Amino acid sequence: MNRIFRLLVGLVAAMLVSCTSAPPAPPKTINVIVFPGGFNWPIWVAQEKGLFAKNGLDVKVTPTPSSVFQLTNLIDGKFDIAMTAIDNLIAYREGQGEVPKLGPDLFAFMGSDNGFLRLVTVPEVKTFNDLRGKELSVDAITTGYAFVLLEIMERNGLMKDRDYTTPAAGGVLQRFQALMEKKHAGTLLLSPFEVQAEARGFNRLANAIDVLGRYQGLVGGARKAWAEQNRDAVVGYIRAFSDAVDWLYDPGNKDEAIAIFLKNLPNANAQAAQTAYKVLLSPIDGFQKKAKIDMEGVKTVLALRSKYGQPRKSLTDPTLYYDPSFYDAAMRR
Repeated sequence: MNRIFRLLVGLVAAMLVSCTSAPPAPPKTINVIVFPGGFNWPIWVAQEKGLFAKNGLDVKVTPTPSSVFQLTNLIDGKFDIAMTAIDNLIAYREGQGEVPKLGPDLFAFMGSDNGFLRLVTVPEVKTFNDLRGKELSVDAITTGYAFVLLEIMERNGLMKDRDYTTPAAGGVLQRFQALMEKKHAGTLLLSPFEVQAEARGFNRLANAIDVLGRYQGLVGGARKAWAEQNRDAVVGYIRAFSDAVDWLYDPGNKDEAIAIFLKNLPNANAQAAQTAYKVLLSPIDGFQKKAKIDMEGVKTVLALRSKYGQPRKSLTDPTLYYDPSFYDAAMRR
């Protein structure tokens, strides 16, 4: 009898513990704004493979039409995280953005890539000299990768306004579409857009890193106030993104990776996906492994901004725009 009583007591106790234990916390929704393109591959993988969910996150992705839309809405708190050029974060933090809106606490918390920047021109333009008197489109002349374009052109003997003009045409997708319609003679494209362009007879005149050397392109950025209040979410985002990059670099995952790419870019064909795989996952200059930012590359960004940014400022300290504490926490498992 005592044995039965003890069993009943144990059963009741177990039921009470089960009833009173807290249910698992629901995933935290974070809103991420990105430029559209294949360089979002790690985000797609993190969604498809449950890496964000594993870190307690429900990531909602919104494509941006331009850097102005992306940065102003990030500053206003309509988005939590932006996958954007670190140059954009610096510009709006320093009051050098395309519009007079200040983001004094914008910062980067991880790296993504070197920008994958390629100067691509219409079929009729085969040399830099052919660009004299032509239009080269940009997102915004004060931000994004416009300064990279100006530097490439200057090193090849051409100066803005004197030799060519720079109409604003929006983000990379908009610039690609305008280039395909030959509205402008050339623009900077991000991989793998140049793959599609070259397949149609357009010309690649330069790769940015061949001209500039190390350069930090896309980063994960946010407002410091939001990030501090949501530290676990930022750390989880870094972990998921880093794990997605690791997964992509594993050759055993190539076929599934290609399938994920095509699922998210239905207008791309299998050959374009294979080419994108080689470019974006190059062991030399592909996605930055472990999502580690290149601080030497940030110095290049600052040098260009010091040269071309308005109002003119001397910007030399890359540590002002990057807080390693989030990344360091993410790498501690």
